[in-house]
Amino acid sequence: MCGIVGYVGKENALTKIINGLEALEYRGYDSAGIAYLWNGKVEIIKKEGRIETLKKEIDFSLSPTISIGHTRWATHGKPIERNAHPHHCGKFTIVHNGIIENYLELKKELTGKGYQMISDTDTEVACALLDAIYQEEKDVLKTIQRASEKLKGSYALGIICEDTPDTLYATRKSSPLIVATVEDDKFIASDVPAILQYTNQYYLLDDEDIAVLKEDSLTFYQAGEQISKERLVFEGNLESAQKEGYPHFMLKEIYEQPNVIEKTIQFYFDGTKESLFQRLPDLSKYETIHIVACGSAYHTGLVAKTWIEEIAEIPVLCEIASEYRYQKVFYTPTTLVIVISQSGETADTLACLRKANQEGMDTLAIVNVVGSSIAREAKEVLYIKAGYEIAVATTKAYSAQIAVLSLLTLKLALIHNKISEKSFERFKRQLSSLPDAMRTVLKNPKYKEIAEKIYEREDIFYLGRKMDYAIGMEGALKLKEISYINCVAYAAGELKHGTISLVTEKTPVIGVITDPFIKEKTISNLKETAARGAYVIVVSNEKIEEAEECIEIPNFHPLLQPLLTILPLQLLAYEIAKKRGCDIDKPRNLAKSVTVE
Repeated sequence: MCGIVGYVGKENALTKIINGLEALEYRGYDSAGIAYLWNGKVEIIKKEGRIETLKKEIDFSLSPTISIGHTRWATHGKPIERNAHPHHCGKFTIVHNGIIENYLELKKELTGKGYQMISDTDTEVACALLDAIYQEEKDVLKTIQRASEKLKGSYALGIICEDTPDTLYATRKSSPLIVATVEDDKFIASDVPAILQYTNQYYLLDDEDIAVLKEDSLTFYQAGEQISKERLVFEGNLESAQKEGYPHFMLKEIYEQPNVIEKTIQFYFDGTKESLFQRLPDLSKYETIHIVACGSAYHTGLVAKTWIEEIAEIPVLCEIASEYRYQKVFYTPTTLVIVISQSGETADTLACLRKANQEGMDTLAIVNVVGSSIAREAKEVLYIKAGYEIAVATTKAYSAQIAVLSLLTLKLALIHNKISEKSFERFKRQLSSLPDAMRTVLKNPKYKEIAEKIYEREDIFYLGRKMDYAIGMEGALKLKEISYINCVAYAAGELKHGTISLVTEKTPVIGVITDPFIKEKTISNLKETAARGAYVIVVSNEKIEEAEECIEIPNFHPLLQPLLTILPLQLLAYEIAKKRGCDIDKPRNLAKSVTVE
């Protein structure tokens, strides 16, 4: 969840590390730190808050050639200076992403040997473990290997040892870490943007790989044996990670959605049924489908559940990954498990994928990051072609996931003869006009007008039924993520079973209505809130007279409608957060890639 950058080479390591950390700010963090070797001694500087605060404490006139840096999202211990990374113990200094699950057991063992911990973190325990093993082994590579055998949980480690001042070490397990080289410059990083200003080529570490980086060499080891690694090439560029004149990455990414959807769909579908059968996996044998994901990806799964059950007539179980991984799951030989993750590193989702693989199930991943852990471990993978998404609150990746799931639903319906030729032709026809329709919706000035009226409220409710409820859940998540308003989505029919007691005068209630078969039911529920004084706002594909405010969107094929419906909810969340002066791209307490349970 945090950011790791390491450098060894001929140039000023301090500048390299800070540049890399700033490129990873989008991941979310609450403290930052840097460690470097200077005159044979490790120097550590770390501060609460943003990288700008850290930079003020660094003497950039120095020119160390080896350094590690970190931006921390707190897991163990409060976000205060003593808990910030890097951590130092004996001969070792490390930065760490992930969670060491057995750190209390190790801490007890290590304090028994005389080690004193000054932080509340699991990371300091891992650092002490390295030093304790090194006292016996006197060999850094063997030390890291033995430590990996004792550490339980997830970790990506950047390591410096004072006895090998020209060498940077890295290893990982269930937490992403890459390695890059540009002539005499060697880097480690938790994500590609940290190295894009220098190179778009990198190596991806597998679980328990160890990388040894020196100015003049780069070697990889697995289980004590030297191995070779494939050099990967990132498809994007540095410019794609810039704001391009937008005040926030989130707004830029909202406006990128028409192009992203067009690119994603064209990759899998050229307008012919044959393209769906050739470019998407064979789905013909599956009688049940499990969709597993977290957060916004889970909400896309709920949309797909409605589609697949109603259009393809196949039962779907859609579960939150953190629940699915621990519950009893009933598989059959005709079950397909679909896991969805923007980063491809989401810890709970990855654990569910491994659970399904161990049971011998067919697995399909829908991810954005090529070569990510989920992409490599799933039996089939579909990439969403969203490009780099920098803002913590997802927008374009969510929509791209919806687009891929719509095509999977379409293929399932075709396989089982559940979609008419007329409906298929309508899908094709409206698909061609979808990007322009999305651009028209994005231009609607009404979002700013509504935001002005409700941005000071501290409670907002979203209502919808079936697919509209799933989309309302995503709208509520966007708003709470970036504005910190307490907002919750409810199935509209559940309103009178307790929730309506929370509605008071001028409470904003946002209804989502796009399904004509249950439109009147949802309108009836909204009227119930209006009778209690609610300020009713509706997003709908037709004019809803009963609402005080109605954001009208085009009426499209059910497999395309959510791609239009979500846009007003994203923009409304953005405008409200902007009015409240929030840090929209880096909301408090959140991280982009959730690599811990």
